[in-house]
Amino acid sequence: MELSDIKAKIAVVGLGNAGLPLAAVIADRGIAVLGVDINDERCRLINQGTNPIPEEEGLEELIIRHGGKSFIATPRFEDARDCSSFIVIVPLFVDQSNNPDFSIMDKALLSLGRILKKGDLVVLETTFPPGTTSGRVKKLLCECSGLGEGEFFLAYSPERIMTGYSISRLREFPKVIGGTDEESGLAAYQLYRQFISNLHLVSSASVAEMIKVMEGCYRDVNIALANELYKICQDLGIDFFEAREKACHQFCHIHLPSTGVGGHCIPVYPWFLIKEMEKREMFDKCRLLHTSRILNDEMIQYWAERILLECMKINKPLCEIKICIKGITFRAGVREFYHSRNLALARLLYDKGLDVYVADPLLNNDEVAARGFESIKPEEADLVFDPFQLNFESGKAL
Repeated sequence: MELSDIKAKIAVVGLGNAGLPLAAVIADRGIAVLGVDINDERCRLINQGTNPIPEEEGLEELIIRHGGKSFIATPRFEDARDCSSFIVIVPLFVDQSNNPDFSIMDKALLSLGRILKKGDLVVLETTFPPGTTSGRVKKLLCECSGLGEGEFFLAYSPERIMTGYSISRLREFPKVIGGTDEESGLAAYQLYRQFISNLHLVSSASVAEMIKVMEGCYRDVNIALANELYKICQDLGIDFFEAREKACHQFCHIHLPSTGVGGHCIPVYPWFLIKEMEKREMFDKCRLLHTSRILNDEMIQYWAERILLECMKINKPLCEIKICIKGITFRAGVREFYHSRNLALARLLYDKGLDVYVADPLLNNDEVAARGFESIKPEEADLVFDPFQLNFESGKAL
C-alpha cells in the first residue's frame, strides 16, 4: 500500500522500542496508523512486513499482518500532514551531569509544529519531568505552528511497557492519560480508548507525568534498600534470599539485589526530580532519591571487591586468573546496554588490570568485541560471576 492510499488519522512519531509496539497494537485494532521515524531502514523493514525488533514477543506477527498495509512507516513528517492525532514517543536522555537532554524531543516537536493544524490532538508518551507537557512542549508547539493555546489539544500518557513484553503490557497493563486542560484530557481519552482497554483519565498532564516518575523512583529506592539488606546479610552470615522469601507478604515487598540499576528508566527518572529541586534550591527535598542513586551506582565497587576475594581463593597469580562475566546487558533477556551496571562492572575489573572475559548468550563474539571484551566459554574461565543470579562458579570445575 502506498502512502497516498492510506487514510490514517493517527500518526505515531518515533518507532523505537516503545513507539513501534504501540503503532502495531493500534493497527491490530483495525485503525489505520502512520508511523514517523528518522530511520529510513527501519521504515523500509516495517513496510515490507519485517520486524526490526525481533526480541519483542508478539510484535513480529503484528508487523507481518499490518506492516505496509494498515500500518505505514515513513521518515518524512510531511507525510503525516493529513493526520489529526499525533502520539509522540521519542527518547529523552540525561547528559553527563544528569540533566534531561531535550534535544531529540525538541527536534521532533519542531517538525510536528510545522504540520500541526487547528483542532489536532497531540499526546506525548516520553517520560518527562513533571510539568514538561504543559510548559516546554506547549510553548514549543505554539511557536512552531503559529497556533494559540486552546487551538489544539495537548495531553500526556506515559508509556508503561517493559522491553520484551511490550505487546502484552499495552493490552493488559493499566494506562493513565491526562490533558493540559479538561477538553484535551477528554479528547485524548476518547482516542486512546479505541485501542487501550485498561485506561484511566487523571486530572492533568502533570499528574500523569508524575505517576510514571514516581514508579521509577519507588523501584530505585527499593532496589537500593534490597542491596543494603543483602550486604548486611552477607556480613552477618545470613541467607538473604531465605529471609526475603518469608519477609515478603501482602504488606512488604523486598526487591531483589543486583549489581546496580540499568536501562532507560529507573536510573534516569529520579534525576528528573533531583534536578528540579536543585533548580528551586530545595536541596533537602530529594535526599532519599539522591542517596539511592549513589548506593545503586556503587554496587559495582562492592561486587568488584567480592570478585577479588573469590580470586584470592584460586591458586594462581591474580593477573593470570581468567574471570568470566556471564552477561553484560542491563537486564537478562534484553540486548541493550544503556546504563548497564554489568558492563560497567566488567570495565571496572578490566581497569583494575584483571583478565576479564564475557559469556553472554544474547551476543555473538563481534558484539562482545564491540564492547571491548573477548568472548569465552564459562568452562574455560577460572572464575565465573553471574551478575543476574549474583553467584560464583569455578569455571574449570564445571
